[in-house]
Amino acid sequence: MDGGVESVVMNYYRNIDRDKIQFHFLCDEDSTDIPYDEIEKLGGKVIIIPPYQRLFEYQKELYRIFKENNYKIVHSHISTLSVFPLRVAKKAVVPIRIAHSHSTSNKKEWKRNLIKNILRPFSKVYANVFFGCSQLSGKWLFGNKAFLNGKIKIINNAIDLEKFKFNKEKRNEIRKEIGLDEDTILIGHIGRFVTQKNHEFLIDVFDEIHRRKQNSKLILIGQGNLKEKIVKKVEELGLKDNVIFTGQINNVSDYYNAMDIFILPSLYEGLPVVGIEAQANGLLCEFSTDMTKETKVLNTTRFISLKETPENWAKIILEDYKNFKRKDSFDEMTENNFNIIKEAKKLEEYYIEKRKNINEDSYN
Repeated sequence: MDGGVESVVMNYYRNIDRDKIQFHFLCDEDSTDIPYDEIEKLGGKVIIIPPYQRLFEYQKELYRIFKENNYKIVHSHISTLSVFPLRVAKKAVVPIRIAHSHSTSNKKEWKRNLIKNILRPFSKVYANVFFGCSQLSGKWLFGNKAFLNGKIKIINNAIDLEKFKFNKEKRNEIRKEIGLDEDTILIGHIGRFVTQKNHEFLIDVFDEIHRRKQNSKLILIGQGNLKEKIVKKVEELGLKDNVIFTGQINNVSDYYNAMDIFILPSLYEGLPVVGIEAQANGLLCEFSTDMTKETKVLNTTRFISLKETPENWAKIILEDYKNFKRKDSFDEMTENNFNIIKEAKKLEEYYIEKRKNINEDSYN
């Protein structure tokens, strides 16, 4: 459980009233970094299931689990793949079946899109409640008509704002740890090394920035299949001494403090948690236009088109940085519904209301 969606689910779980609502986490056996100890300490339960690729075994085991536990709500967070567990949930007569959209798509990932486009028409067949992390992600999975008819509930990717508040001491500590001078401009990016995150373009942008600002460095936090390819590109451009690869780390919130600029040039996003976390830390944020507009919370955050050249990205970013002053963004983030304490309460009330009004016939 090391991705953005998993982070969102855990944020809500940590802050919901667990005396009223408890979670069972159904995780594929090939899932990584599942926080077993924390979940069990909070009163939850982790149940390991076969991966959906072993469809017969997967469905049989899910049906057994749904029946045995007599769940009233099944809340699936796996985009178009939610078709599989929710189909079983309907068969097991689970009354409330939530499909939660966290993403969209991009034509560059044609193989993944093929599966998504096959499954997408079935997204409303087995679910009877539709959630989206943003308007864009909701419309993408469930359609414009469902959105216009008010059938899609938006659940923001809220975070613990206190945890991500700027901390000067942590900044000094992390920068010392990674060997940065006080005048070094640290540009940050957090994300899996996959096509969606557009690391190759990011390296080209940083190359242009570094030509103009020799005191700049780039830090890349994350793992993924394309990491070796990116490492090779960094070496070919002669940037090896100026790009830091941390791998997967547990104290991500500390590292935002060390950064000065945060860049997210993704090909597509639902509503990226890291974009919200970076703004909660008061960073200057530069995002691609190919993501949901709700990602922009602070006035200082800018969207830049991927049609622009890396050179233009570099010029725009450095111009923004010239006039930028970091500020406390707690109130602004709260006003825009990204405070997990308030948003978890809303989800909790929604679950309780749905549970209270269950009419078995009307939910089938």
